[in-house]
Amino acid sequence: MQVLLLKSKIHRAAVTAGNVDYEGSLGIDQDLMDRVGLLPYEKILCGNLANGERFETYAIPAPRGSRAIILNGATAHLGKPGDRLTIMSYTWVDEDRARDWKPRVIVLGEGNRVVDERGV
Repeated sequence: MQVLLLKSKIHRAAVTAGNVDYEGSLGIDQDLMDRVGLLPYEKILCGNLANGERFETYAIPAPRGSRAIILNGATAHLGKPGDRLTIMSYTWVDEDRARDWKPRVIVLGEGNRVVDERGV
């Protein structure tokens, strides 16, 4: 049997921009994606801590070192610059491996800089 577990999490990511005219997705600094093991076009679930909105989309890399978190397409209506997001992805794990599973988690502070990390 397999169970669906948290794989990657970026907590308290500050939205830096929005672009309603883009096709869709969430732009995330490539360095942050690498840190938690998020792949380009990977499905993500996001929660906006400012307004309670939750939405699914996919991750696309923003320029490395930019610290950018960009709401694109329809998701641009679900937040504004400065809002804090929790960005999560999940994976299927065999039950025996799941008992010791540790997701890769980073917590961001001012300027979207990493202030804490686990499982990385």
